[in-house]
Amino acid sequence: MLILKTLSLEPMHGFGVSRRIEQVSRGVFKVNPGSLLLAFRRLEREGVVAGEWRVTENNRRAKFYRLTGRGRRKLEGANRDWERRVAAIARLMQA
Repeated sequence: MLILKTLSLEPMHGFGVSRRIEQVSRGVFKVNPGSLLLAFRRLEREGVVAGEWRVTENNRRAKFYRLTGRGRRKLEGANRDWERRVAAIARLMQA
């Protein structure tokens, strides 16, 4: 869900995704590069993201990923599910 949310803002390469997640979470989430690569492969197979090779701002070759239509729908569903779960946990904590 965090990868999809990050890519919903703009296409990014893997290092950019991991850096953004770490920055926005203020270091709470540390992204393992190996895990991220496996996640991108799985998401590509599912048709949720599409990748293409480009040159980065540092003149290096990297694979940039973008969210597909299917990915946007999956993110919307994940957001609804997340909100439902957070609300349920809040109710339990207030009980």
